[in-house]
Amino acid sequence: MIEVEGLRKTYGDFAAVVDSTFSVAEGEVFGVVGPNGAGKTTTLKVLAGLVDPTDGEVEVAGFASDDPEMRRQLGFLPEESPLYEEMTPLSYLRFFADLYDVPRETANERIEAALDRLELDHRERRLGDMSKGMKRKVAIARSLVNDPDVLVYDEPASGLDPVTTNSVLEFTRELRETGKTVVFSAHNLYHVESVCDRVAVMNEGRIVARGSVDGIRERHGETTYRVFTDVAPARTDALVEMFGDSGDHAALDAATEEVGDRFRTTVPTMDAVEAVREAAAAAGGEVVDIRTREPSLEDVFLDIVGRPMPGRYTGGGAAGEGSDDEDAEQAGDAEPSNDESRAAEPPEGTE
Repeated sequence: MIEVEGLRKTYGDFAAVVDSTFSVAEGEVFGVVGPNGAGKTTTLKVLAGLVDPTDGEVEVAGFASDDPEMRRQLGFLPEESPLYEEMTPLSYLRFFADLYDVPRETANERIEAALDRLELDHRERRLGDMSKGMKRKVAIARSLVNDPDVLVYDEPASGLDPVTTNSVLEFTRELRETGKTVVFSAHNLYHVESVCDRVAVMNEGRIVARGSVDGIRERHGETTYRVFTDVAPARTDALVEMFGDSGDHAALDAATEEVGDRFRTTVPTMDAVEAVREAAAAAGGEVVDIRTREPSLEDVFLDIVGRPMPGRYTGGGAAGEGSDDEDAEQAGDAEPSNDESRAAEPPEGTE
């Protein structure tokens, strides 16, 4: 449904997006995440046909991104979406349906269905008198008036209360079930993890990891085990060796902490779990609980974006995301180039 090959967007000497390549399947929710300035919004605006790429190929629903016909197949929700505040939700949505040449009867059915699902009751109230959450629901309904195949949502739940946020996330999941293809960006990584089938992690204009959330976790994260004992584990040779100590026991001391009437030791392998059990027995105690902790997307994200990056540039060398190979993508693997040159600061307002 979406094919992006070698996407590059520059503003003067600044590269906002550097050689990005990815695809999104029909009926998939695809997440784009990264810190501020990573290139997320620029990428989404290119997909929506609002920004022309400097280089590369972008195809959405079978059309080039600069083809006016593509816009009829797409619904776009920007992070900031001012509404016409003198209008009501119904008049506002009918106005946009008219822009898409949607017959009035069909438009009314779509509008009522969307507002029913989004639980927006005050449909004749002036938009300027509505809360942020209500306005966001109207903006989401606007993205659906043309019944698009592809939806591009930039921070759809930004700044909303928890109840409205959950409603928006659940609505996004339902869009997938109806066969819609959704590109979804959010700073809250729990939202991304709970909604998206696959994710691309961006940093300084590049895609630095991509694939399923589980694949990215497996590639870049680390499962740990928390072993709870009723005594402090003895410093056995096996346990000290597990932590690579040279005699000062620093790593072991850092891994074990007292939690209430228990001691919790965090270890990376099941062999280390057994070593803790033996160490507890040597101290006259036992293991009372073992908990597995899988890395969250946020854990992985912080690890990935904290790595040194090669920088942005506008030179002509090949760079960017790495293999399009299916195995690499599923593993969440994408390596940056080795170009070390730095670019000028971006113009204000670009991301």
